[in-house]
Amino acid sequence: MTDQQEVYDITIIGGGPVGLFTAFYGGMRQLNVKIIESMPQLGGQLSALYPEKYIYDVAGFPKVLAQDLVDNLIEQADQFKPEVALEQSVEEVKQMEDGTLYLRANTGEEHYTRAAIITAGVGAFQPRRLKVEGADQYEGKNLHYFVNDLTKFAGQKVLVAGGGDSAVDWANMLEPIAEEVTLIHRRDKFRAHEHSVEQLMNSSVNIQTPYNISEFIGDGERINQVVLKHAKEDDEIRKDVDAVIVNYGFISSLGPIKEWGLDIEKNSIVVNSKMETNIPGIYAAGDVATYEGKVKLIASGFGEAPTAVNNAKSYMDPDAKVQPMHSTSLFDKKK
Repeated sequence: MTDQQEVYDITIIGGGPVGLFTAFYGGMRQLNVKIIESMPQLGGQLSALYPEKYIYDVAGFPKVLAQDLVDNLIEQADQFKPEVALEQSVEEVKQMEDGTLYLRANTGEEHYTRAAIITAGVGAFQPRRLKVEGADQYEGKNLHYFVNDLTKFAGQKVLVAGGGDSAVDWANMLEPIAEEVTLIHRRDKFRAHEHSVEQLMNSSVNIQTPYNISEFIGDGERINQVVLKHAKEDDEIRKDVDAVIVNYGFISSLGPIKEWGLDIEKNSIVVNSKMETNIPGIYAAGDVATYEGKVKLIASGFGEAPTAVNNAKSYMDPDAKVQPMHSTSLFDKKK
């Protein structure tokens, strides 16, 4: 380690909603915080997979758009100016002789920290891609696995593929925006929430079940038509399209985290009631953490974040109280 390389109090591995709230709370405890995120933007799955989907189970919000929640969390964390390193995955973690943690990213960049809190959600994730010949040439053009702006589909003929919550939600939200929305699913029944399916059935969305995408007809730059094949019968439908959105879920993996010597159980990191892992100075919170009775919700992660930060503070400074002052008192001191 050179003199120029700063040692942070806490480095948060994962910049999703729980990571962002952890960064804010680290600032509340007057800790110097860095966030390392593998994606090009903060927000995790909320920003990457369903930014314009409503979330209903966050305390204080009857409903909130995923991206709005992320934007608020970023604004909240930014009060304490955390350092942010994007498009970096931590590949190696080791403890140095003085107890400092050394983190090496896939980019070769090195990070040093007194404690680390892993808030990596389900780990690195990639969408389940469509297994149709030539589909890859249309990615980034008019074949989409992620949608971050509904308005770009205004006036278009959009085909949505999938049968879960995301596919049904996209179809419902696109209905008033697009010229025409078609939703296809390989089964007759949808796996989405009942109220979303009811909304779908009462909408103008063209529902085609049970059908699969069998072929794209296009010019290499854009898909012009989609050939749909019946899942059980010898029947095909051709649909003119301006855009195709595929929601077949995603594949996730803890990746290099599995090699760090942490106790792993069913693709999650085992922690105790202090959010401590089996390695001193390393904590975990949110969906990546597991313990007896764990419930994987954003709301749960928001509670685990302060527990991890407060215990990390006590780990670094044994004289520091685990139980902090009330937030109103802390902000009154800042004024």
